[in-house]
Amino acid sequence: MSDRLENEINPEGIEKVEMVVCIPSYNEADSISNPTTQADKGLVKYFRDSSSVIINCDNDSPDNTRQAFLDTPTKVPKIYLSTPPGIKGKGNNFKNLFQKVVDLGAKAVVVVDADLKSITPEWIKHLGEPLFSGFSYVAPLYVRHKYDGTITNGIAYPMTRALYGGRVRQPIGGDFGFSGELGAVYLKNKAWDDSVANFGIDIWMTTLAINQRIQICQSFMGRPKIHRTKDPGAHLGPMFRQVVGTIFSMMGHFEPFWSKVKYSRPTAIYGFGLGEVEMPPKVEVNTQNLLDKFHGGFDDYHSLWEEILAKDVYQKLFEIKGMKEREFNFPTDLWARVLFDMAVGYQYSTTDQDLMMESLIPLYFGRTLSFVKRTRKMSIKQAEEAIEDDCMTFEMTKPYLLQRWMEKKSSSN
Repeated sequence: MSDRLENEINPEGIEKVEMVVCIPSYNEADSISNPTTQADKGLVKYFRDSSSVIINCDNDSPDNTRQAFLDTPTKVPKIYLSTPPGIKGKGNNFKNLFQKVVDLGAKAVVVVDADLKSITPEWIKHLGEPLFSGFSYVAPLYVRHKYDGTITNGIAYPMTRALYGGRVRQPIGGDFGFSGELGAVYLKNKAWDDSVANFGIDIWMTTLAINQRIQICQSFMGRPKIHRTKDPGAHLGPMFRQVVGTIFSMMGHFEPFWSKVKYSRPTAIYGFGLGEVEMPPKVEVNTQNLLDKFHGGFDDYHSLWEEILAKDVYQKLFEIKGMKEREFNFPTDLWARVLFDMAVGYQYSTTDQDLMMESLIPLYFGRTLSFVKRTRKMSIKQAEEAIEDDCMTFEMTKPYLLQRWMEKKSSSN
């Protein structure tokens, strides 16, 4: 057994399985029992012909997550894995998972978030079944409130789609499936840093999957994602820096691939449309707070922006700064160029990368405010169409990225 898995509790001595359901956690004692129970029901109902195990990959949670997980009654065997004391991060949990998947020789792996309130046994079916039908990576499709997942809607989805040509609507969905073979690819990959060891892990996995040229699908989950939702202007913390930093740093690794991608293609969808749809819980947004934080950015970061952004992009920001909330608009093509300039700066500028990520946050708040205003009277479906339009704008603006990237690349050599 590898030394990394010394913090393992495997009551039934499981050594080989075909199917794994993993629940990554940190301090989820109050919530982990529900996804564990649902995973058990899903495995018993839909995968009774496959040997399976439920694994909790934990960060040595002090709140007794371990006991809450092990004490949850299940028919399927369970394994508890932990990072060593003091080692935190969702990505570090996944490193343990990749190792364990390889050790167990698993064919299929399904991952679900530990704080999920809406998970049903069918989620295990939707994420697991395609892995036995020729797909190697399964991303979720669920209905979310139009203001839940603003990092996905405003950055991760349009950037991933424009760069790599894969339309994966939830590239950081938190619930997904992957093949055992892909698990081995993840385990060996060297493009690993602090951001990936934390919240950057989901976008890292999706980006690597797309770049492996394997069969990817999206699977309808049948219920909205209901978890601990947050006002996009209130709780960003390190997640923003880690997700966006991972997107930017991976552009360096995969430049030979994305620089040749001209447009995106639809990704296969597994399962049927949602029919009658349950509505996700509402996400409240404090628009004044978003505007204040956008304006605050000019005091703190204007000189950094001037250094990183193209001259006309920088000037346009000052034009929209003067707008009142009522007429405020941060156009998509400007937002795309801000992100593209930042990505180039992240790769080739001498400015501190963490500081660059911090300076992007007020601009992201401004862009989120613009999206909230534009979609305020829209249904979820109409807001989805608006996001699709944004993605097309990103794709049309991509030549700008290529030009800026190649200019900086040749001047830094």
